[in-house]
Amino acid sequence: MSITINIEHAKKAYGKNVVIENLSAQVKPGEFFTLLGPSGCGKTTLLRMIAGFNTIEGGEIKFDDRVINNLPPHKRNIGMVFQNYAVFPHMSTRENIAFGLKERKVREPELSNRVNEVLDKVQIRELAERMPSNMSGGQQQRIALARAMVINPDVLLFDEPLSNLDAKLRVEMRSIIRHIQQQAGITTIYVTHDQEEALAISDRIAVMYKGEIQQIDEPVKIYRKPKNLFVATFMGQTNILDVDIDNQDVAICGTNVHYHFDRIANQNHVHKGKLVVRPNDFTFADQGIEGTVVDRIFFGTITTYTLNTKIGELVVTRDVNEHMKEIGEVVHLDIPVNVVNVFEAEGHNLSIMGDVG
Repeated sequence: MSITINIEHAKKAYGKNVVIENLSAQVKPGEFFTLLGPSGCGKTTLLRMIAGFNTIEGGEIKFDDRVINNLPPHKRNIGMVFQNYAVFPHMSTRENIAFGLKERKVREPELSNRVNEVLDKVQIRELAERMPSNMSGGQQQRIALARAMVINPDVLLFDEPLSNLDAKLRVEMRSIIRHIQQQAGITTIYVTHDQEEALAISDRIAVMYKGEIQQIDEPVKIYRKPKNLFVATFMGQTNILDVDIDNQDVAICGTNVHYHFDRIANQNHVHKGKLVVRPNDFTFADQGIEGTVVDRIFFGTITTYTLNTKIGELVVTRDVNEHMKEIGEVVHLDIPVNVVNVFEAEGHNLSIMGDVG
């Protein structure tokens, strides 16, 4: 049965250096929950607190209703997969996977049956007798995943497990991890700094910055309805336009272009803000922001344009099947108000009313 992880007012400090001040979150039973953020934001520190490798200076971490603050790692029944695989080089694949079961005094034939079952799950049965030195990084990471799962853990923890793999292998392995986790239904926390990876595999994402959670939400809402400017700019490429906000009317500074946003609550005064437009949200039109195409890159499924405008350089991506714009061509950009977000100067999103379609 899957468990709930409750993190309540957790604090982590190294002497006077407070890394995490007061962090709370709940991971639902069987959920694939991703901690996402830039280097140094505290995501791995939090993961290690859950694993028991880091002490906790305040608050509580619970597995269901059981407080685990002072429980040693080997008594938490967790499976952990590290960035560097951490497989034993002197052991075969089968021996690596069986190690945790032997430590738990699991005997034959149950031991072999469980090892064979997980070998099939991660699709490396044919490598059972091979040594890690004769295997690729992706194959070694499958061993690490199998070793973490074979003990039937209550919780699976992943610390940037794919960062050492090449791009193609990362896509392959993240699909395998997600598929196996869904089959097993194990409550899982996954740490990464890769936004695309987080969006692809997570049930929910917690975006972290400077030891604080900025937003917890489903991937589509994190991407389409970021709560603040940090989340908006961290999640994928963005164009940030200075705007004047007058009630629900938004004027792009330095142009004569303005839009009406029904999704913005009436502000009752004029103030400065930011309009965040993702490159794929711009459309070419007969009027709007004027710019000149100064660069064009073909990526197979999309074409990326760089435009020089009065308000600075803008990046636009369009479907490759659309008519291509030429270098030096003067174009106009329109912005669909139903998908872009308007932020106060302080960073709060003014346009997150309603649900994401």
